[in-house]
Amino acid sequence: MIQLKTIDEIILIKKSAFLASKTLGMLAKEIKPGINTLYLDRLAENFIRDHGGKPAFLGLYDFPNTLCVSPNYQVVHGLPNQYPLYDGDVLSIDCGVYMNGFYGEHAYTFEVGKVSKETKKFLNCSKNSLYIGLSKCKFGNSIGDIGYSIQSYIEKNGYNVVKNLVGHGIGKKMHEEPQVPNFGKKKKGLKLKNGLVLSVEPMINKGSSEIVFHEDGWTITTLDKKISSHYEHNIAIIDGSPCLLSTFRYIYKELNIKSLEEDPFQNKKIPNY
Repeated sequence: MIQLKTIDEIILIKKSAFLASKTLGMLAKEIKPGINTLYLDRLAENFIRDHGGKPAFLGLYDFPNTLCVSPNYQVVHGLPNQYPLYDGDVLSIDCGVYMNGFYGEHAYTFEVGKVSKETKKFLNCSKNSLYIGLSKCKFGNSIGDIGYSIQSYIEKNGYNVVKNLVGHGIGKKMHEEPQVPNFGKKKKGLKLKNGLVLSVEPMINKGSSEIVFHEDGWTITTLDKKISSHYEHNIAIIDGSPCLLSTFRYIYKELNIKSLEEDPFQNKKIPNY
């Protein structure tokens, strides 16, 4: 069943999502060659708890950590470990927070040290596809409009969306209806309504869209071992338009990136923190 949210509930979801955003911002300055992802996981758990939240992933479906960390050709759900990162790697981090009875989550793919121009192009295209999808989160559009816009942009640029994994609704549960695929057909699927809160999360492969599920029950990699990316925002539909509940601005502050990409997705009814 689809659970539409009130403005007060959306504000609480944003508080959780913003703590996830702040956590990734804190981690941004720590990500460099030589560090390991278990170190990042411990930092994130302490940061979330110190700011009044609970790590949403820890124990969810028996997941053993605070962060999903997925380097290079891992797609999502990677387990933190003691292996060091190397110059030129990419690292996708997915972070969830539970606070005030509501979930929020957020994902970003980081460059480790100096990456190639080809990798930068791939990551920029992947992130752009997220905002293209978010722009379709409007009253009267359909779930298919979101997926179609992401898929068509990605394939036009020579990459592929992962079709076995999807975004979702979010609120009092981490995963709620509806599913939000990163592919689809225009005007197909659920019609979008005010009060709908979604996790839109393009998972994009540089090569084949095919993936492999590993025996640990969590790790997912690309079949051809080409790199993958994962960017995610929480978005609410308010007054017919998309309103961001998460932000990359804390990451951008640490990485000295200037961007106006989030400006079209603000709503005065939902305060910033």
